[in-house]
Amino acid sequence: MKLSARNRLKGKVTEVKKGATTAHIRLDVNGTIVTASITNEAVDELKLKVGDTAYAVIKASDVMIGLD
Repeated sequence: MKLSARNRLKGKVTEVKKGATTAHIRLDVNGTIVTASITNEAVDELKLKVGDTAYAVIKASDVMIGLD
């Protein structure tokens, strides 16, 4: 896989939960869970299932930091 995005987090798929049109994919990245919302069609095309190794690819123009 070649991407221009530099923020790639490799992990294991722990949950694939399809909704009416959108699925939520949970990825365990070294003990931290990252959740992505993607289309059901994308889940089918990627053949995503629990136990697969996958990447969370983060591409954002802004990153915000907050404090309590």
